[in-house]
Amino acid sequence: MTSRRLGAGAAALAATLALTACGGGGGGSADAAEFSTEFSGTVSAWGFENADDVGQSRLDHAEAVLGESDTTIEIDATAFDAQKFTTLAASGDVPDVVQMDRNFVATYAAQGLITPLDACFAVHGIDPDDRWYEQVVDDVEWNDQVWGVPQFYQPPAVLLNMRVLNDAGVTEEEIDPSNPDAFIAAAERMTTLEGSTPTRIGFDPQGVSKAALWMMSFGGGIIDDDGMPTLNRAENIEAVEFLQELYDAQGGYANVKSFVDSFDVFGDGNSYVNDTVGAAIWDQWYPNVLTAYAGEIEIAAVPMMAQDGEPITAASGQAFVIPANAQNPSAGCAWALELTSPEAWQAAGEARAETTASNPDRQGINTGLFTGSPDVDQDLREQFADAAGFEGFDDVISTYYEVAAEGESFGASPAGQQIQSELQNAVTSALLGESSAEEALSQAQDAAMRAHEQVAGGQ
Repeated sequence: MTSRRLGAGAAALAATLALTACGGGGGGSADAAEFSTEFSGTVSAWGFENADDVGQSRLDHAEAVLGESDTTIEIDATAFDAQKFTTLAASGDVPDVVQMDRNFVATYAAQGLITPLDACFAVHGIDPDDRWYEQVVDDVEWNDQVWGVPQFYQPPAVLLNMRVLNDAGVTEEEIDPSNPDAFIAAAERMTTLEGSTPTRIGFDPQGVSKAALWMMSFGGGIIDDDGMPTLNRAENIEAVEFLQELYDAQGGYANVKSFVDSFDVFGDGNSYVNDTVGAAIWDQWYPNVLTAYAGEIEIAAVPMMAQDGEPITAASGQAFVIPANAQNPSAGCAWALELTSPEAWQAAGEARAETTASNPDRQGINTGLFTGSPDVDQDLREQFADAAGFEGFDDVISTYYEVAAEGESFGASPAGQQIQSELQNAVTSALLGESSAEEALSQAQDAAMRAHEQVAGGQ
């Protein structure tokens, strides 16, 4: 997943720069679309791929609602592709609505390839800050305008393997990075090595893919309030140096990565069944994978902690955007709003409950839905979330719901994808011992600033 995202980010940057060079970007100067609640015709949509029970139920709801206005939906269900999007934008032949990762939104906003949606929210009587978590809205806000209709929010937390903790004599309270020395010592006690090769690791921090989260834990950040990269902040350097110590205590980054890469994450050989990890950072979707093994594992969860001892997590997910030259923006935005409405999520909750009840592999466990809307999340939790007598899963479900309120956005930037790419390359270099944390992040900062200046055009 990480390598695909990095590739997409590089493609997004290259394609956007090419479009800007040809005069197609607009430097963020595209006129805002006019939105109305009166619409009809066809909505062409792209990027809503591989719809599962949750997705299909929402599609059915939105199609039924828009059908009352003589509006039909045509969906290109292929995955979003950054280069394809900028090519379509240059040609003027764009869909009416596109689903993409929220990391892309500020990039296309700054280049004038998508239109701000504040007017759409206004005509539909929606206040984004009331409907969605503040941190979710922050992901799609740029230059004091909201550019996307967000969906989903997968907060990360720490998933514990209680058999490993108990075997090593480690308590849940020790899995707390706000006490770094005790935390590393606990990870080391849970680790077993053959020479320098781990056969069990105490804590998998996902140090590269979750680098920005660790920097948040240390009081740092990768993007400032103006969308500028801040990769070489002192707090970020401290976070990477902490990760170096953590990996070294478990056999070194290269050995840990090789071991983790061998895990059967989605299958019978996963690390919670085989007891090959004591604890790890996982987004909320992973406990749903583990429901099939509820009788074979002993799990719990604790929040990720900041250095001040307060719980933290981070927003992530997707958004629907309206391209600047969309032919039917009013219908496109209305469709996106219906897909993310409380009624659509209610239909999704009912569909997931039915799937859970009819699929014995899920063992009656419903881990809930994390929609991006706090009121909806709470309502669906009360109706459907159920651990079916599995105490560990009940603890896990509660932890993820509770930590969601503590989330922050990593920030929105015209060079967001490139910042993430430079960050992960730098952290990899530092963890492999190819350079110091300070050197790697300083080089990454320079590269990210060049990307920002190119993409943002001085904004």
